[in-house]
Amino acid sequence: MLNEFLSELRRFMPAERIYTDELRTLGWGTDASFYRQIPKVVLRSDGEEEISKIVQLCDKYKLPFTFRAAGTSLSGQSCTDSVLIVAGKHWEKYMLSDTAESIKLQPGIVGARVNQILKPYGRVFPPDPASIGAAMVGGIVVNNASGMNCGVHANSDRMLLSARIILTDGTVLDTGDPVSREAFKKQHPAFISKIEALRDKVRADQELTDRITKKYSIKNVTGLNLRPLVAYDDPFDIIAHSIVGSEGTLAFLSEVTMKTLKDYPFKASAMVYFMTMKESCEAVVAMKKLKAGDEDLEMSAENLMVKSAEMLDYKSLSSVDDPVYLQYKQDVDAGKIEGVQPGDYHNLTAILTETKGITHDQLLMKIEKIKECLGAFKLYIPAEFTEDPAVYGKYWAIRSGIFPSVGGTRPVGTSCLIEDVAFPIESLPEATVKLQKLIADHGYDDACIYGHAFEGNYHFILNQSFADEHEVARYAEMMRDVAKLVVEGYDGSLKAEHGTGRNMAPFVKYEWGEKAYEVMKELKAIFDPNGLLNQGVIFNDDPDCFIKCLKPLPELDYDFKSVPDGGHYLMDPKLSTAKETIEQAKRANKCIECGFCEVNCMSCGLTLSSRMRIAVQREIRHLTKTGEDDERLERLQRQYKYYGDQTCATDGLCSTSCPMKINTGELTHLIRQLDMNTRPLGYWVGDYAAKHMAGIKSGLRVVLDVAHAAHVTLGPTLMTTVCRTMNKMGLPLWTTAMPKKHRQPKKSDLTQFIIERSVPKHEEQHSDLKVVYFPSCINQTMGQSRHGGKIHDLVDEVIQLMAKAGYEVIFPEGMERMCCGQIWESKGMLDIADRKSAELEAALWKASEEGKYPVLCAQSPCLHRMKKVMHKMHLYEPAEFIMKFLVPRLDFHPIDRHIALHLTCSTRQMGVDKDMIALAKLCSNNVFLPEGVGCCGFAGDRGFTFPELNKYGLRKLRPQIEANHIEVGYSNSRTCEIGLESNTGIPYMSIVYLVNECTTTKK
Repeated sequence: MLNEFLSELRRFMPAERIYTDELRTLGWGTDASFYRQIPKVVLRSDGEEEISKIVQLCDKYKLPFTFRAAGTSLSGQSCTDSVLIVAGKHWEKYMLSDTAESIKLQPGIVGARVNQILKPYGRVFPPDPASIGAAMVGGIVVNNASGMNCGVHANSDRMLLSARIILTDGTVLDTGDPVSREAFKKQHPAFISKIEALRDKVRADQELTDRITKKYSIKNVTGLNLRPLVAYDDPFDIIAHSIVGSEGTLAFLSEVTMKTLKDYPFKASAMVYFMTMKESCEAVVAMKKLKAGDEDLEMSAENLMVKSAEMLDYKSLSSVDDPVYLQYKQDVDAGKIEGVQPGDYHNLTAILTETKGITHDQLLMKIEKIKECLGAFKLYIPAEFTEDPAVYGKYWAIRSGIFPSVGGTRPVGTSCLIEDVAFPIESLPEATVKLQKLIADHGYDDACIYGHAFEGNYHFILNQSFADEHEVARYAEMMRDVAKLVVEGYDGSLKAEHGTGRNMAPFVKYEWGEKAYEVMKELKAIFDPNGLLNQGVIFNDDPDCFIKCLKPLPELDYDFKSVPDGGHYLMDPKLSTAKETIEQAKRANKCIECGFCEVNCMSCGLTLSSRMRIAVQREIRHLTKTGEDDERLERLQRQYKYYGDQTCATDGLCSTSCPMKINTGELTHLIRQLDMNTRPLGYWVGDYAAKHMAGIKSGLRVVLDVAHAAHVTLGPTLMTTVCRTMNKMGLPLWTTAMPKKHRQPKKSDLTQFIIERSVPKHEEQHSDLKVVYFPSCINQTMGQSRHGGKIHDLVDEVIQLMAKAGYEVIFPEGMERMCCGQIWESKGMLDIADRKSAELEAALWKASEEGKYPVLCAQSPCLHRMKKVMHKMHLYEPAEFIMKFLVPRLDFHPIDRHIALHLTCSTRQMGVDKDMIALAKLCSNNVFLPEGVGCCGFAGDRGFTFPELNKYGLRKLRPQIEANHIEVGYSNSRTCEIGLESNTGIPYMSIVYLVNECTTTKK
């Protein structure tokens, strides 16, 4: 049956978006939950027509299917052992209304991106889950996500205006389009009749109606969403809102229209520390009673002074090394806290509180009212609000990262579980203390409780081993006791915002009761009569399904001792590349597979993401250690070579959105090094190249000369055709953006420009305006592309700019033999990388007179490498150097030409992206920063050997360049510029050219 399905599927869907191999089905079958199911087929969907055909085909062959967006769901609702349909990277379109009061969104756009779109209009996307930086709109809506600033008043259900959905028979319905509604009425009259009949049945039962109303007065996503049946009359409104919280069990959401809310111009936050958890909850109840005016109702759909109050218990504070918590520990152990024994820290509880104002005076008034309210409670330290975004941004970043941070502290090999309950706000003080005790009574001493106290909604995190039946039974017993406390004790919600999934499916009827559960089943049958959509989620007859299909997290344990260490070559051996790489590989054991990294992983959607690489490596290490399936191990290792290794850009940007700062690129470096240990010939070639750099550079110049001659002779069209054919045969890709050669820089070059110093003549002989300039190997060898149009190559351009600002340039001795070591690190030759870095370090140390003068390198990836292993000198990338040293010595004459700016991965990681943007804006009145372009994917030489990586990384760039009439682009990495020029059709060059063009010596 599956083979017939695939055969028919391939008639309309490209094979490159159909995955059946073991590696990619394992990778894409991994989500943020602690469940693991491996799909038989993964389909990377692209467009409504394709989805419609896919679901019809699944229905024809009676194959269960599940939809997935970002895979950040926590309850197992985005995994399956059948057909997984991914709607992510190809589903990112949006349309803003004229007033920006609403926005149409496809399911694959990331929530944080929506807020970026809305920011210029002073509006926000109402749902704000902690995962908003990674979660996609489709998942946010169908899970009815809310978040830290979002209670029931502004959750996805309340903010939805209309939905465009695809039913299991392939029908497309747009509930916001009158034409679509009329057509649906004619084609599906029975569907509409059943929705209306179910609505009327529920409303005829006053007890049931009242229960539904009460249950949704607090956060609740347990089961299907029944609120639409009592809240809306129109059957199409009921259909649209039923999709919210349905977790993909009813239909596919291809587009949603959401309300937006106004953003407050003035905000303040405070981290308030209470002496007991109970008192913190009593303070939350008191703050909830503080009412604001009608203008707040218009701004944010609710009229409360306090906009959010997030609780963090002592374990949460401990996981992030909160400084106040650390001080509290010292005070407790010193006997300074009355009534608390040394070593007992469990009482301290923080409430992260936020308020907002339409005017600054209003904000100050609210702060005073809140502080007055808090005055009735015993605080560990006085409450202090801050209006500084840099300060309160850190508070909220801590809160957003609690789950991954706590998960990262778990013992290796255990799983990190997060549960999600809600109590009526008036029961909060008592219920919270009971919940904390219940968890501790079951032996979860390291569990933490945190979450949206203002909504009575708590998350608790458990580090759980599923290694034996006893541990599984302990977890099951604890969950059943939690269910009893929440349901029987307080009639609360077993799932408040994380979705029912598989995790809470056995408890839906228990929470809601028989009548409500039967209504959910009737609603499911209307939408999905054959029960194929997301089987096992929300509706599951197995009472133990929540403790089955549990995800293993085996240790990433490699032969670290076999990694050659070149740290002894460096001035500071502690900066050893091998040590850092091993440390990062070990850090990967802290990964909880949350998926936060994927938004910054440029290969995600082409091959594997950072999360998938770790998941697959865990399986490979498990199979290697146990020897339980050697054939599967061999297949995974063979497939991983391309999908996991060769197409990993190793740019490290994944670490920037990972709460544990895991750099999967370093894990890839380690894997390459271990692979290199088994291939002595490859290592010998690398070592030979390292010892003969001058000759290698000369040889490359010859190759560049030949290629340029061929380009001129054959012309760009024929040259491109020939080179692409050769690339398919396994040779590196040569493009029309390839540069001409650059001769080896010499000391005589330093006097080729007349130096007009901007210092007074009497100071000239005493001037220390000197800079050591190391042109990277690339810039020593490569000149401009054929379309560059500049007189000078970059090395000469830098010298000229320095001269213009009165700086004397110093070349390090023997630089024709020098290299930063980046290429060897990327290839997995870590000791050779450090050896080359050490050679350069010694030359720079001498040239800079032991660190007296700054060092400039115009190739950002090389500088990034240098900064990692050289800490005794001041190292600069061009934009940073120019902003710090040259701007005061130059007059800027901005041009009107439209220019694009590409911020390389290393520029972002070094934190100099702001300098680069500021510098570009000094030079041009029309600076364009493309959207959705992170790492370009050229990755050193990967753009030559695996050009599909570069093409994919820049897939969104060319349309933006053309739409904005950009003439030229600027960056700070020659290799990246080659790929950028090749994929956009406009020249890209160093930002040094722009600065030199737009400046004159200071008058």
